[in-house]
Amino acid sequence: MDGPSETEPLLRPAQDQRKVTNDIPAEVYSSVQDEPNRNVFDDVPDAKRQIGLASAVMLIFNRVIGAGVFAAPSVILRSSGSVGMTFVMWILGALVASAGTAVYVEFGTGLPRSGGEKTYMEYIYRRPRFMITCFYATYGLLISRISAGSLVVGEYTLNALAIQPTIVNVRVVAFLCSTFCLIAHGAFLNSGLKIQNALCLFKFFVLLTIALSGLFSLAGVPGFVVRDGYDIPHNFTWSSFWEGSDIGLNAFVMGMYNVIWSYAGYSNANYVLSEVRDPIRTIKRAAPLAMLLVAVSYLFVNVAYFAVVSKQDMLEGGTMAAALFFRNLFGPATERILSAAIALSVLGNLMSMLFAQGRIVQELGREGVLPLSSFFASNKPFNAPLAGLFTHWLVTMITMVAAPPGEAYLFIVNFASYPLTMFNILISGGLLLLYTPAFKSYHWRPPFRAWKSIVVFFFLSNVFLAIVPMIPPSPGSDVYEHLPYWSHIAMALSIGLLGIIYWFVFFNWIPRKRGYRIVQETVLQDDGVSRNVLRRIPNGSGDEGSA
Repeated sequence: MDGPSETEPLLRPAQDQRKVTNDIPAEVYSSVQDEPNRNVFDDVPDAKRQIGLASAVMLIFNRVIGAGVFAAPSVILRSSGSVGMTFVMWILGALVASAGTAVYVEFGTGLPRSGGEKTYMEYIYRRPRFMITCFYATYGLLISRISAGSLVVGEYTLNALAIQPTIVNVRVVAFLCSTFCLIAHGAFLNSGLKIQNALCLFKFFVLLTIALSGLFSLAGVPGFVVRDGYDIPHNFTWSSFWEGSDIGLNAFVMGMYNVIWSYAGYSNANYVLSEVRDPIRTIKRAAPLAMLLVAVSYLFVNVAYFAVVSKQDMLEGGTMAAALFFRNLFGPATERILSAAIALSVLGNLMSMLFAQGRIVQELGREGVLPLSSFFASNKPFNAPLAGLFTHWLVTMITMVAAPPGEAYLFIVNFASYPLTMFNILISGGLLLLYTPAFKSYHWRPPFRAWKSIVVFFFLSNVFLAIVPMIPPSPGSDVYEHLPYWSHIAMALSIGLLGIIYWFVFFNWIPRKRGYRIVQETVLQDDGVSRNVLRRIPNGSGDEGSA
């Protein structure tokens, strides 16, 4: 439900914020001053807010829909056993995504600044100081979000050009793809946004073409019938619709696991809210609208696939649902066109991910807890977070070079996905804590409030996502050939442990040993954006000490 005003921020100027938090340090959320050209909820000049409603919608839509919409339907069908159960799973996945969207909209309206989970966890888990930031920082710096997608772009681009993919040429194209994204968003901010939005519109046009073609085929429109030589599907008669439904727990769990991940990305605009115009009003509209478009796209594209491709072909086609669709309707010659469309679709997905990831690294720099924080926080020299973008690009390059094809590649994909589940558990569980009397002093009154039942549902769905990979796979369906099925979980938890060790050494052990405490001081950069610097104050001294 909405509060009294959808434009009243929870974060206030420094003097007011300290009043509502009492003795809880609030340097992270304080403004250095309340200037006329500056929003009170974050020290970013209004001139730097270049993302409007349309761009925010596309930022989310582009992030959620990548290559999965062209491949996942076959995987989901194999788990569900029937066309009907496939649609049930997609609808349930949409409900989980809706719950997640509501949770992130509540946080986005209450804490309307960039950073996403980082900002929200810092607000909730304030003790021990700096620990949650260090914990999150290791993931933000060391995990590549775009390496897997870059390799996908490489494979489909080569296929579109009729070039045989090899380990070398796929990585060369992936390198060029990632570098293009870096330059577009790091050196040409406005042009990069325009390209990103154009790719989103192209993706939507491709999905609309598939959906309409499938509906025309279902209606028997001339020119959209299944070509001779291919099985005529009968997937929408009542008996065939539910035929083969697998209601076994293991199959259902694995199917839902894949579906829920297909909707991941609804939080993408939350990572860049400091650059969004009128962020409270915008996030309330952009996130639900984007996810509605995603859910409708998924459902209608699935209708199209099953209207044109027989169930048996879908099961035998692996992850080639879209390829079978185009083959059955327009002939095998369309394969290269489809490959180009998928490559451009995933490119848009990568641009939206890198755009957000660069802001996450920049927000980590603004906290001052990392070495070279001023470097990471900078917007120089192109008025964009080039340092944060470059950091993620560099990690991506190392990941792509180090990861051989096959098992190690799959390991990296799973390893990069698991931390998001951990963060969702922490923020949704933390949101439930904010509703309790014990957290009354936090004065959590955001302009938008999600229903508590929805927050509980989202929390439990992420507990589900965290536990499922720990369940031993059934015989013949091992996750890896040579590695334990839980290996990516162990690695993901180890990365977080590194962050906690870093916090303990530099913010606990060394200060106690040398007799000083650490405080944050907010300063303005040359570009008008604020950041925190750490200062060491000797114990028992009121002097400022040295930074």
